[in-house]
Amino acid sequence: MPTSRVDVTTAYASRYLQQLCKHWAHKFPVEFDPNHGTIDLSLGRTVLDADAAALHITVSTDEGGSLERLESVVADHIKRFAFREELIFDWKHAPA
Repeated sequence: MPTSRVDVTTAYASRYLQQLCKHWAHKFPVEFDPNHGTIDLSLGRTVLDADAAALHITVSTDEGGSLERLESVVADHIKRFAFREELIFDWKHAPA
């Protein structure tokens, strides 16, 4: 299963995790609390973990070609929530 992850430095990690989960909860299976969330999108699974310094995101998909699309969709949504700060998404692909 193709997987990638990113650690996004922000003091608002929990806020963004909860916003993203609430945003997609009406369309997709979502489970979350202030520090951990999972979203089962049609493109694949997103797992989020928040701590005081960063939002840690792992995305995985059954379709190899969709991994970059899933990364983009997740990052674009979080960037919209975080319009007051410049977040950096440097995705790292897991070895196959």
